[in-house]
Amino acid sequence: MTVPMTITEKILAAHSACDSVRPGQIVNAVIDLIVAHEVTTPPAVNMLAKMGISRVFDPSRVVVTPDHFVPNKDIQTAELTRQLRRWVEEQGIENYYELGDHGICHALIPERGHILPGQTAICGDSHTTTLGAFGAFATGVGSTDLAATLATGELWFKVPETMRFNVSGALPPGVYSKDLILYIISRIGVDGARYRAMEYHGSCIETLSMEARMTICNMAVEAGAKTGIIEADQTAVEYVRARSDKDFTVYVSDEDAEYAAALDIDASSLEPVVALPHLPSNGRFIGEVEPVSIDQAYIGSCTNARIEDLREAARILKGRRIARGVRAIVVPATSAIWRQALKEGLFEIFSEAGCVVSTATCGACLGGHMGVLGRRERCISTTNRNFVGRMGHPEAEVYLASPATVAASAVAGCITDPRVFLNADPMTVEAAPFQDDIHVGVS
Repeated sequence: MTVPMTITEKILAAHSACDSVRPGQIVNAVIDLIVAHEVTTPPAVNMLAKMGISRVFDPSRVVVTPDHFVPNKDIQTAELTRQLRRWVEEQGIENYYELGDHGICHALIPERGHILPGQTAICGDSHTTTLGAFGAFATGVGSTDLAATLATGELWFKVPETMRFNVSGALPPGVYSKDLILYIISRIGVDGARYRAMEYHGSCIETLSMEARMTICNMAVEAGAKTGIIEADQTAVEYVRARSDKDFTVYVSDEDAEYAAALDIDASSLEPVVALPHLPSNGRFIGEVEPVSIDQAYIGSCTNARIEDLREAARILKGRRIARGVRAIVVPATSAIWRQALKEGLFEIFSEAGCVVSTATCGACLGGHMGVLGRRERCISTTNRNFVGRMGHPEAEVYLASPATVAASAVAGCITDPRVFLNADPMTVEAAPFQDDIHVGVS
């Protein structure tokens, strides 16, 4: 008798030589793709060296790029990246993307055709869940598990329960996938999907681009999920086929598969969402958020720095200027996106608006560099986390929002509904007056 399974269960069963698996079962799964960057990989390599293991199980299944501190910000990060480069050479890893051809790994991997539907993928980085947008089981691991997988090509998992999210309707103008996922997390909380797979369905999901789907799966981990996943439909297959000629298997959940929970959402009822400090689950519709002043607007990260995101920000910034007292930073997710934005004239729009444009890096998202916050500074950001001290000083505040909301807020000088700018002539909307060191509290 065939046991009904979800996509996640089917992928883990296929990769652990099991006919079927159930939530809670421990499996040892073959890993198709290992992604490595300069922060968590050197510790894993050092662990292997201490055990006398000098070779990666299969260099062709490993993809490497420096991305957290690019260019290196200090001696420590320079040494980490130097160690990464030497290790790549020693192992004969061909899939290595150096500065200038690099990118934030979760954006670079799909862009270069390394992730395929039905695969298993890991990385020493929590936002590896991004890759689940392609119908793959993808999750972040620690350096110890990364070391074990580099040596053996396998890793054990407890099969997660699955939560199903049925998203119907269409997102209204000015509302984006970032608003949708922030809304979902606000509904279930930062531990609402703890060690579960968040599986997305519905007419709204089907109409989303791959970039928008990646944003949704990227933030699954902010609800505590083991992975986020979307069935690989024609949109996903076309994206992959444009970048890879390798064979793959598309898995879909059985109609009678069991789910731990389900949530129905009408996308047409949503508004722009802002997550207030200090949790991604602290989301509010823009109409419920006080127009607090900001010091910095950040458009970047593995969540929202793809070309679609930059285009939406440019729509609002074109013909306008950043408000006095606001620093606006734009960080494309990969070198290829950087070049595309340059080609499309987006950099000219950003520059004329008063923005600074950086090379691809995780940078300020984790309080690393290229936009670290000082004491009592406030930032509205397209990143994925707004924990205390996440982007710098522990007394700083981070608000999470879509690229459109961030761009609108940069122009207004305070948290602002992007729909005001999307429906107005550039010359008819004035920025808020500059307020020196005034920070209005919010509940």
